[in-house]
Order: sequence, then C-alpha cells, then structure tokens
Amino acid sequence: MQGFHNTVVLITGAASGFGKLLAEKLSAAGARLVLGDSNAQGLQRLQEDLTGDVIVRSCDVTDETQVQGLVRAAVSDFGRLDIAINNAGISSPMKSLIDTTEADMDLNFAVNAKGVFFGMKHQLQAMLPQGEGCILNVASMAGIGGAPKLTAYCAAKHAVVGLTKTAAAEFARKNIRINAVCPYYSPTPLVTDSDLGGMQDFLSQGSPMKRLGTPEEIVSAMLLIIHPTNTYMTGQAVAVDGGVSAL
Repeated sequence: MQGFHNTVVLITGAASGFGKLLAEKLSAAGARLVLGDSNAQGLQRLQEDLTGDVIVRSCDVTDETQVQGLVRAAVSDFGRLDIAINNAGISSPMKSLIDTTEADMDLNFAVNAKGVFFGMKHQLQAMLPQGEGCILNVASMAGIGGAPKLTAYCAAKHAVVGLTKTAAAEFARKNIRINAVCPYYSPTPLVTDSDLGGMQDFLSQGSPMKRLGTPEEIVSAMLLIIHPTNTYMTGQAVAVDGGVSAL
C-alpha cells in the first residue's frame, strides 16, 4: 500500500462492495478521497469510519452534472485528481434475451456504460492539464465473454471494455493510463442482493478454483492496477476470475 500517500482518488459507488473496501484501504494508506454514491446514508457512515481527508457527495452516475460535480470537488478541494475508479454499477434480473425489454437495456446502459463514459469524460479533463493520471473502470467477466440470461448487463459491460480500450489508446501519449478490471462473481451486494445471490454454490463450480473470489481478492488486484509504480499498463481488461478465462 506504499505509494498512495497524499494521492487524490475519486471512487464512484463507494458506499458498498468493492468501492467501500477500496476507500477503506486507500484511506489507511494516506490517500485523499472523493467518494460518490447514490446511497447518501451509506456514504455518511463510511466517512465517519475513515481517517484523513475525505469528501463525500451524493452522486447518481446517470446524471452527467452530478458526475462532473464530483470531479470538480476533487480539483477545488484538493487541487488535482490523480486516480479515478468508476465502480458504480447495477446488476440485472436474470431473463432470456427474448424476454429482455428496452427498459432493461436502457437502465443497464445508463448506469453501467454511460456512468463510466460520464466519469471518464470529466476525469480526463481534470487530468490532462496535470500531464498524468490513472483511471480504472470496473467491468466484469461478462464484459469479455458471454453471460446467458444477463443480456442487458453483459452488453453494457462489453461497452465498458470498449470505452476503456478506446480511451486508453487516445490518451496514452498524454501519460494517462486507463484500464478495466473484470471480476468473476464475488459476494458483494451486487450479487447477494440480486437473483444471483442464491446461486453462489452453483456459480463457484464455474471457476477452476471452485469458489468465488472474495471482495478482498478483487480489490487487491484493483490496487495493483492503479498503483503509481504500475506505469506501463494501459488499455487492459484484466480478468480476476479464478481461472475462468483460461477455460
């Protein structure tokens, strides 16, 4: 965890799951945090548990103005934005493609894809004058492969990977690294509070390790990707999957 002291880090979806755990670890390492989530009460509880400099803002990532406001808070309060983690996302009810509705597609793209797009659009504008920066988008194994009965979710997460690779190629010469992390199922609220929550034993069998990844394991990989010494990795969709992508 060395290397994050005084680093300004923005995290969306910070009130639970990977975002919350990242905030806790980065705060302990001395980072200065800007945290957003649509769950204002959860954000407030998290802020009370953290040490050091922490800004929290209610942020619905489907609203570009709110996403822009989160970035502006980082720059106005801390003077810069070093790392941004576009973590906010939703799950999708399991249903066949033929039963998937336009509303299902619209909601998944609004949160899981456009939320990442809005984030990168404004985070990049903050980072370009600095001449450096790092962005990590939280995609999914459903973003690099198929996900039967999760049509809308899978399509939106593929969009996240496409956005990541496109932006990484465009801004690499500007010294801004942009990557995506693609976890297999992990028992965060995104899984436990969805249709998938009762299928964790079944889902475990899909991994060569025959278990789900813990949130701590996924976050450890995320910290490696964003670490300030990891200066030559960009444009990658990094699978953290217990070997699923090796099959």
